Amino acid sequence: MQPLHWRKSSYSGDSSNCVEIAAAHKAIHIRDSKTPTGAQLTFPPAAWARFIQHGEASALRVVEDS
Repeated sequence: MQPLHWRKSSYSGDSSNCVEIAAAHKAIHIRDSKTPTGAQLTFPPAAWARFIQHGEASALRVVEDS
């Protein structure tokens, strides 16, 4: 297994109060940046894609309602 390449949003700056993601071939891994050796959540890519799509749709509704 290859090591995971973790990244966090550019919006978080130098803050450690965020989540990091690592995309692998068959899974998306999520962890808390404050505890990188702690627990991780793992999702199939299709489930992560649905999560992102839902977030984008929710953000558009907020903008449209403003």
